[in-house]
Amino acid sequence: MFKNILIIGCGMIGSSVLRAVITQKICKQIYIFETNLKHRNQIRGINKKIVIIKKLDEKIKNIDFVVISTPMSQYKKILPHLNNFLSNKTLITDVGSTKKNVGKLIKQKLSKKLNWIMSHPISGSEASGPKYGSKSLFKNKWCILIKSKNKKFLEIKLARFWKKLGSKVVFMQEEEHDKIFSVTSHLPHLIAYNLIKTAQDFQKNNKTNIVKYSAGGLRDFSRIAASNEIMWRDVLFNNSKNMSKIIDLFIKNLKGFKADINKKRNLLLLDKLKKSKKVRQQILLLKQDIRKPDFGREN
Repeated sequence: MFKNILIIGCGMIGSSVLRAVITQKICKQIYIFETNLKHRNQIRGINKKIVIIKKLDEKIKNIDFVVISTPMSQYKKILPHLNNFLSNKTLITDVGSTKKNVGKLIKQKLSKKLNWIMSHPISGSEASGPKYGSKSLFKNKWCILIKSKNKKFLEIKLARFWKKLGSKVVFMQEEEHDKIFSVTSHLPHLIAYNLIKTAQDFQKNNKTNIVKYSAGGLRDFSRIAASNEIMWRDVLFNNSKNMSKIIDLFIKNLKGFKADINKKRNLLLLDKLKKSKKVRQQILLLKQDIRKPDFGREN
């Protein structure tokens, strides 16, 4: 499919792309640009054919495909190197969790000769670092591709790549993507962080160790809150408009629960709890790997 692939940033997601590419034999040569020395040492143990480069310079001029897998705050530093050394024969993608900000950056800073189509593989975990990567991470998971004008052939090529890694592909517009994932992904992470902050404050104010008594709920939320803080700072900052709206809605609903509890609104509270339970059942029945989502265009 490609002669040479360059993965920029090789943490958990990047190293999973790396492992899957090796397993599926998608290219002849794989190049890795990773600034973290510890990560570079871990990557070397994955496969002897991997070429680790220390600079984004003329060494990348013959690269066919680039996957950017760094925190989004690093994109601005990477772009000048892509502009200087890549040609219009190269396809570029990223794996960031927000897209409108990336689209804006592409329009303003990317050379007009270069081709960047945005991706968002819906997979991952709270773990970070290449040792947590998996060749099966993308198997039977959705991968969102952002529609581009006049690049149908490259869209098809990028969709084929993610399908080779095991993903199901669906296309969206930038705005639609960011709105949907502000609810399904970004808000749950923010709630997890806030819950742990609330537990810390409660523990400090009451001078008692509640962590050792953590039940399943707090334990499950703490797993989400263990996610990479730099990555999630970037996500929340870059989707601030949608996050602000969904936080307001969340606060409104939380106040509603508070009123139901204080006023002992038995039927209202039971109705909300039952409806929430039904949504949970729907999520389990749908499964990301079985049915088509109700958004975008499947390819």
